[in-house]
Amino acid sequence: MPGNAVKLSMVFALWPAFAGAQDAVVQLGPRPAFLIDAMADGPLRTTLEQCAAGPFQRTDFSIGHRGAALQFAEHTRESYVAAARQGAGIVECDVTFTQDRELVCRHSQCDLHTTTNILQTPLAAKCSVPFTPFDPLDINPDSGRPRPATARCCTSDITLAEFRTLKPKMDGFNPRATSVDEYLDGTAGWRTDLYSAGATLMTHAESIELFKELGVKMTPELKAPSVEMPFEGSYTQQDYAAQLIAEYRAAGVPSEDVFVQSFDLQDVLYWIEHEPAFGKQAVYLDDRDGRDPPLDPNDPDTFVPSMAELAAMGVRIVAPPMWMLVTESNGEIVPSAYAQAARAAGLDIIAWTFERSAPLTEDGQYYYRSVDRIVDDDGGRYVMLDVLARQVGIIGIFSDWPASVTYYANCMGL
Repeated sequence: MPGNAVKLSMVFALWPAFAGAQDAVVQLGPRPAFLIDAMADGPLRTTLEQCAAGPFQRTDFSIGHRGAALQFAEHTRESYVAAARQGAGIVECDVTFTQDRELVCRHSQCDLHTTTNILQTPLAAKCSVPFTPFDPLDINPDSGRPRPATARCCTSDITLAEFRTLKPKMDGFNPRATSVDEYLDGTAGWRTDLYSAGATLMTHAESIELFKELGVKMTPELKAPSVEMPFEGSYTQQDYAAQLIAEYRAAGVPSEDVFVQSFDLQDVLYWIEHEPAFGKQAVYLDDRDGRDPPLDPNDPDTFVPSMAELAAMGVRIVAPPMWMLVTESNGEIVPSAYAQAARAAGLDIIAWTFERSAPLTEDGQYYYRSVDRIVDDDGGRYVMLDVLARQVGIIGIFSDWPASVTYYANCMGL
């Protein structure tokens, strides 16, 4: 069968031996071939198949989301190195702070209970909410169902020195756990724990030095604090935003190599006003679809502020989830009103997040929700990416497995 022959040839073509230096070889592995083999026959599949032999180079279009978090423990040295090896030209450190106000790489200020072994250590005593096991008799009156096992452990609960003692793990938990060990054994079945052993947590400053060594650009996200600000009465949101920039200055990183991000528009405006060299390519992460009232990507009246107003404020890059940028028309994927308005206002667009979904089924899942009648299996992933790249005109896309995006970007000359 031709598809199987293509798969075998691509597997061997895309998996060169590692040459020694961490960024010496772009290694894409079998995943792109797997996605292409799942596609329906057509011009896009044919084009992608013809790129199997490479060559493949690193590209800024491919952004490592928390590194290569599909299979590596997120925000670890190993995850970041894997993203660079897979051709990501830009890699992300989500930034939050410890009790002693040191910046570290975590997706959330309060995710240590699902991303590290903290509950198995004496530091569990410092967690904001201790581990509570699942009890089938403890019924939530709102849902009528038993409450899940819970815990809440934050970087702000511990010092940097204490943070360094923790061991990272794949993000996940078992909601029906009756013990800590069961609670931590919650990796999704479509991920793996294979690469978690010996993984290394990172401070923000350490991530900067690693990214310099790897030769990649950097996109730190200033995470929304999970604690009341000012923290301990004196550490303000502005202090936090300024501290992030200060660590790039201290490391001698050119502002053009840094794409600072935030879901809080006020953070972006702070950088534009007070750190204009960095603010000119600050990224406004747009999650207004989940706010009240919600943004409807096909109704410009719900864009508050409007795209033109964002541009007038000095915002140059917006980054919504993939589904907000497309819609369905006559059985085809086409740009949404959101995408059209952003481009009309002169805004660049980055999308998130490719390869973050489990194997696609008929429900399409969150990232494909606007076109789930079209993208209903893994063969539709590249179809979606092709529309985002060639019709919406995104300048980059976050991915949990950058190799898939790197392959497409190289094939299409992006």
